[in-house]
Amino acid sequence: MKYPVKHIIASLTLLFLGNIGLLTAQEPSFSETSQGTSRIIEVNMSSPTTSLSDQPLICVGAGRAHEGLMANWQKQLTEIQKHCAFQYIRFHGLLHDDMGVFKIVNGHPQYNFQYIDALYDFLLSVNIRPFVELSFMPHDLRSGDETVFWWKGNATPPSDYAQYKTLIKKLVTHLTERYGREEVKEWYFEVWNEPNYPAFFIGDIKDYFHMYQMAAEAIKEVDADYRVGGPATSGCGWVPQMIEFADSHHVALDFISTHTYGVEGALDEYGTMANFLRPDPMCIVNDVKEVRRQMKEANKGDMELHITEFNTSYSPRDPIHDTYQNATYLLNVMRYTPAFATSMSYWTFTDVFEEAGTVDKPFHGGFGLINWQDIRKPSFYAYSFYNQLYSKEIETKDTQSWITTDGEGNLSMLVYDFTMPQQGKESNPVYFTKLHPAKHKGQVNLEINQLQNGQYILECQQVGYKQHDPQSMYLEMGKPDQLTLAQEKQLRQDAISVPTKTRIDVHQGSTTIKLDWLTNQFYLVRLIKVKTQKK
Repeated sequence: MKYPVKHIIASLTLLFLGNIGLLTAQEPSFSETSQGTSRIIEVNMSSPTTSLSDQPLICVGAGRAHEGLMANWQKQLTEIQKHCAFQYIRFHGLLHDDMGVFKIVNGHPQYNFQYIDALYDFLLSVNIRPFVELSFMPHDLRSGDETVFWWKGNATPPSDYAQYKTLIKKLVTHLTERYGREEVKEWYFEVWNEPNYPAFFIGDIKDYFHMYQMAAEAIKEVDADYRVGGPATSGCGWVPQMIEFADSHHVALDFISTHTYGVEGALDEYGTMANFLRPDPMCIVNDVKEVRRQMKEANKGDMELHITEFNTSYSPRDPIHDTYQNATYLLNVMRYTPAFATSMSYWTFTDVFEEAGTVDKPFHGGFGLINWQDIRKPSFYAYSFYNQLYSKEIETKDTQSWITTDGEGNLSMLVYDFTMPQQGKESNPVYFTKLHPAKHKGQVNLEINQLQNGQYILECQQVGYKQHDPQSMYLEMGKPDQLTLAQEKQLRQDAISVPTKTRIDVHQGSTTIKLDWLTNQFYLVRLIKVKTQKK
């Protein structure tokens, strides 16, 4: 769709209704108390630049391996890669029985990697690599019958550790033969998922370390350059113990992985708990910072740290995931964790996700950036907008924005406001199934100086309350359990953001862009110099 181009004098200001917000103070503010004020973002094109971190786009999560063979899962990942371009993807259940990897027939082990091949072939075809999570336990290697999730991942240690080591070695050898050593060297191998939580691992820390050692030895026996790590724990647990074990037992440990979420409590396997956001708006950032501190204390300050799961909530049925507030919460994590973590893997890219059973409602609080019906949620744009930033970040005093340049006079700017939801005593399932209109905080002024004179195309996209916010529209529809074709089409179309485009003239090296400052809304603003035609 094309938009009309208008000529405007450079010195005048341009007003876009929407929201965005960062404060001129050095510390971020997350309150609603700035009504009527102006937030000034001074952008000097001659200011020093640093490289924009690619940390937010390194890894993303998905539910389980077998879901990755489904047509709508693959369609949505293709869409995600087109707009967000994640580098890696991590999911559970690679060794689960629905992938057909291992069984014992007449006393003899049999290996079958065809389902894994089909999945990994697809991943590589859309330019994303596997962050290989080695879970759960195949039926014929289990030491017990305890399972987790609707799809019953076996959560027990191996009954035969030597056979487990052989399985891992066979798998990694096959991956090397199929994809080549140089490709697999780029992958990560993570042992298990949240072994410190009883629902995921029926064993103690010693059992996990034994299993980890077998897996690490198997991987390194195939190729010493392959990367293996853990402990993939919930709540940032076991990090010092993991390092101490690896050092004292001379076991390979190439990276630390762990998880953190923004709600209080523990596993909500079927999405039935009344969760609350933790009151500290920087809680995830502080969790990651603490893990890095522990690593430095253990003389592993330079080791890679991968947060292989994070989100506002760990519940697969938490309505916050569908909201516009979720997006700005994520942006704040993306803004402040690159100093501490190598990657932050959002859990998950899609609502094609069956831990709690089959998907039963269009907006059910699923983790996804896209829902079952391919409708983009506001959080989709947190990553899509970030992916449209340039590689050089211009230093400013603003605390909730990225101002980037390509070094040739063009700008791409992501400006957001993260205001903590004031839910009081209402749990997430209560609070986030109500409409919450954005509150007006004032005006954001993007004051851009030292620009090259000439014509520019000003592009602007915004996301927030009733701005590409399908959950609010869904609530106004009465939260139907099933959608009509007309409703689905309306929601899908409303969720698609395209930029408005305006032509401006810069004569004196400066311009000001004015944006409405509303709670938990965000903008992508791009200023693209029009190339002059040589006569």
